[in-house]
Amino acid sequence: MRPTQHFLFPAALFGSFLVGILGFTVTSGFSSPPGRFLMVSGKQTISQVNVFFPTVASMSIDHEDSSPGQESDQHTSFNGEVDTDTACLVSVKYPDKIRRWCNLISQYSQINNLDADLVAALIWQESGGNSAAYSRSGAVGLMQVMPRDGIASSFMCKNGPCFTNRPTISELEDPEFNIKYGTRMLANLHSHYGNLRDALKHYGPMDVGYSYADKVWNIYNNYKQ
Repeated sequence: MRPTQHFLFPAALFGSFLVGILGFTVTSGFSSPPGRFLMVSGKQTISQVNVFFPTVASMSIDHEDSSPGQESDQHTSFNGEVDTDTACLVSVKYPDKIRRWCNLISQYSQINNLDADLVAALIWQESGGNSAAYSRSGAVGLMQVMPRDGIASSFMCKNGPCFTNRPTISELEDPEFNIKYGTRMLANLHSHYGNLRDALKHYGPMDVGYSYADKVWNIYNNYKQ
């Protein structure tokens, strides 16, 4: 055996380890098929990861007040009642666990110039309509947004914590705030990348290419009005 061959196996093993460290998501720790969502509260084993996230990790969501956390003072907590002034724009083909949020989805989809059925498809893929959903990486709520606290606070980018400008866990646990924030984030990604497929790609896990975007798009095509 040549001397250089002694280093091939350790090098390959180290490379696999690095790939494993990088394999966590920007918004959610996992994606489950429609109807098979599982609420996860597992522990995060990586305390700090020095990695550069895609644009969504540090993208400004254009708060009316730029101070972190202030947006929580600008909304009313959702108490299970819907705004009857907003017509439901979500297709009747979606199950009740998605359509129960119909008025909120419709309201904030309209505000952000998004198709309500597309937002409904994303919510189905991300949380299955479970407003109390948590992912392994710390993402919260219906649209599985990464907060600035909890497990997510340990994820490190080039210039420090990746999600410093995000809302808190308690804010994102509010279904209305979660949809308000998530739709605005998706709209900003759409504006930045210029098309919905790339916007969905960067909303979802960073290490799966376009497969996440295509899953959401397939749900949308199957259930849209």
